[in-house]
Amino acid sequence: MTNNKLTEEQVKMELAERCAQTLYQQDVASRHLGIELLFSAPGQSKVRMIVQDFMLQGYKTCHGGYMFTLADSAFAFACNTYNQPTVALGCSIDFVAPAFQGDVLVASCREQSRGGRTGNYDVEIYNQQDQLIAIFHGKSYRVKGEILSQENAND
Repeated sequence: MTNNKLTEEQVKMELAERCAQTLYQQDVASRHLGIELLFSAPGQSKVRMIVQDFMLQGYKTCHGGYMFTLADSAFAFACNTYNQPTVALGCSIDFVAPAFQGDVLVASCREQSRGGRTGNYDVEIYNQQDQLIAIFHGKSYRVKGEILSQENAND
């Protein structure tokens, strides 16, 4: 006899993945820049972007705004994994090393705290050589509503 019951952890993982995928499909900006959602779990996400020629600034390195957008996307997917719509309350970024055309940047976000209506999340961006490129911190604020309709949240 096979037990078809999902564990509580599996249910949370599936909800996180469905919420992140739903937001990703609605995120025209991230998809337009070629940002790919690689992974999501409760309070976590990982995204990837290849630095394109139109992303370069005057010094022929990736414009900081694009790196901020990559980190912000990872932050958004991570803090919205609980089926509770969440927006940015504030964000900051520190640029550690330059990124160049063709670099593959991966931003990994991890929840540091979450309580009440706010949360704190850290994102690290690395290039394809595992060199740290930037460190981002975001503070989230939960708003009313749900990401998935209630009947779809439990499917």
